[in-house]
Amino acid sequence: MKDKVGRYEFLAEPFHCDFSGRLFMGHLGNHMLNAADFHSTDRGFGMQYLFTINRAWVLSRLAIEMRRMPRQYEHFYVETWVEGAMRYFTQRNFAVLGSDGTPYGYGRSVWAMIDTETRQPSDILAINDGAINDWIDAERPCPIDKGGRVKMSDEAQFVRTIDTYYNDVDINGHINSVKYIEHLLDLWPLDWYKQHSVSRFEVAYVAEAHAGDRLSFYREQTSASDHCIRICKDDGAEVVRSKVSFE
Repeated sequence: MKDKVGRYEFLAEPFHCDFSGRLFMGHLGNHMLNAADFHSTDRGFGMQYLFTINRAWVLSRLAIEMRRMPRQYEHFYVETWVEGAMRYFTQRNFAVLGSDGTPYGYGRSVWAMIDTETRQPSDILAINDGAINDWIDAERPCPIDKGGRVKMSDEAQFVRTIDTYYNDVDINGHINSVKYIEHLLDLWPLDWYKQHSVSRFEVAYVAEAHAGDRLSFYREQTSASDHCIRICKDDGAEVVRSKVSFE
C-alpha cells in the first residue's frame, strides 16, 4: 500500500530561476501543484480520473513560507499530504526539502472540486465512496500558519491593468493559479528584489477569470513587511486577494 505522504523529486532548472539563481516563486508553486496531482492520481482521485466524470480540482487558497529557495541545478523534493477533507473542501500541505532532507519551506492549500459542465461545487466525498478519507494524515505537522482572510481597506492604490491571453489559461479553462502569482510578484520592480526576498506568500482565489479578461491590480502596504493586493475584472468583480511578506 502506498504511503499517505507522497515524495517527488524536482530540479531547479536554470531557466526557471531568477537573476539571483534562485527558483522563481511561480515555478515552486507549479512544482507543488504537480506534486499534488501526482499524489492524488496515484491514489485514485486525481485529475486524470476526475475528467472522465466531468469533475476537476480547483485551487482555492495557497500559502507558501520559505526559509530559502532552491538554487539553479539543485535537486530538491516536494512532499505532500492531505490534512483533512470535507464535503466541498480539502486541505493539502507541502514540505520543500533539500536533497539531504533539510527543510527549505512549507505550503498549505485548500482545494475545491467542481462540476466541469456547471462550474458549480461538487461533493468530494462522493468520489469513489469517499476514497480521499483513506489518505488523510492529520498527525503530520505543517509548521506554518494557515492562510487567513486578507483584509484591505479602501485606501488600496491602483497599480496597473493587464490583458490575459492564451498562455494565461490552464487545463480547467480559466486563468492559471500560478500565472496570478507571477503577475502579482511583477508589481515590484527588479531593483526591489535585489534588496528583498519573499518570506511568505498567500493567495485566495475568489472567482474565475478567463482569457480576454482585463485584470486590474490594487496594492496596500499594511505593515513594514506586508503588502496586500486585490485583483479585479473590468466589471469590478474581485477574482483574487493576496498578501506578500518580504524580508
